[in-house]
Amino acid sequence: MNKKKIAILGSTGSIGTQALDVIEQNPDLFEVEVLTANSQFELLIQQAIKFKPNAVVIVNDDHYDHVYEALDPLGIKVYAGRKALDQIVQMGSIDMVLTALVGFAGLSPTLEALKAGKAIALANKETLVVAGELVMATAKKYNAPIIPVDSEHSAIFQCLVGEEHNPVEKIILTASGGPFRTKSLEEIEKASLNEALNHPNWSMGSKVTIDSATLMNKGLEAIEAKWLFGLKPEQVEIIVHPQSIIHSLVGFADGSLKAQLGLPDMRLPIQYALGFPYRIPSNSKRFSFTDFPNLNFEQPDLDRFPNLRIALECMQKAGNMPCVMNAANEVAVDAFLNEKISFTDISRIIEKTIVNSSFLSTPDYQDYIESDQEARNRASSFIY
Repeated sequence: MNKKKIAILGSTGSIGTQALDVIEQNPDLFEVEVLTANSQFELLIQQAIKFKPNAVVIVNDDHYDHVYEALDPLGIKVYAGRKALDQIVQMGSIDMVLTALVGFAGLSPTLEALKAGKAIALANKETLVVAGELVMATAKKYNAPIIPVDSEHSAIFQCLVGEEHNPVEKIILTASGGPFRTKSLEEIEKASLNEALNHPNWSMGSKVTIDSATLMNKGLEAIEAKWLFGLKPEQVEIIVHPQSIIHSLVGFADGSLKAQLGLPDMRLPIQYALGFPYRIPSNSKRFSFTDFPNLNFEQPDLDRFPNLRIALECMQKAGNMPCVMNAANEVAVDAFLNEKISFTDISRIIEKTIVNSSFLSTPDYQDYIESDQEARNRASSFIY
């Protein structure tokens, strides 16, 4: 395996920091070429000093001077602003772009990286939720591979290796159920921020953790899977699996199921994506059936977790509705994280935004931009 030069978009977040752990453990295989962050400039500086990338981008240009003063003497190029993200991913020296940005912000740089023919390690599911048809068409046009990093989609991807001639009957996405899986609707309505952020299995960023608590994350993953693997909505099934050991399954025409198992550790799918098509030795803790004598499964409750129902409905309707839903969810989750609304207000705001938004059956890129902004404005009006 030739050494790969990696650009990490969102290096200060949960996925970004874990990706740097993987790179640090495999210095003969990977090299950091670009690091980017939104506002966490101090951590970005620390990362850059340690990994010595060619360039960094701080999106919030208020912090540019701090980053420049710290890194320019080291010969590290420093850029600022969102346009710099779109430009940096086109660097000829980059072999792979890990898109670990959160939310709609990942769409534009991902498209620009694909147009430059870069391999994408995709950890930004919202890119495909918002504009899946456009993204996959762009990847095909420029012959740029997309390798999923989400544990569920990585599992499906791994199960499909060697199955190119066998059509998929269905996929089954597993969900932990989040911290409120066994709670009543009344208890969920009173849920605190700390309770919602206390995920039983995974260590993730705050936005993704709240999405997991509402099961919106699984709805977003269903839409992502539809586009990644060329599926119809009815081919995507969701099952709650509290132990998070089976990361997802693929069903084939003969009735057989293939599953990928492992302990819940995001470093594993990150390492698989960066190293693909090779499996790189790891010192991670190994799964043992004796530690998990019982693996449980149950149907998701769409009454207690309406966000999943909303997402599946938007997947069916398609057009710009997933984009509208995603924008409203980002606004509502941010409001909840800032303790401006209750936990169950999140789904109410999303539904009100969808009902009051115009449907576009065949949106183009500009339509996605406008739908996103209009939905954000509308959702915000239901909060303030």
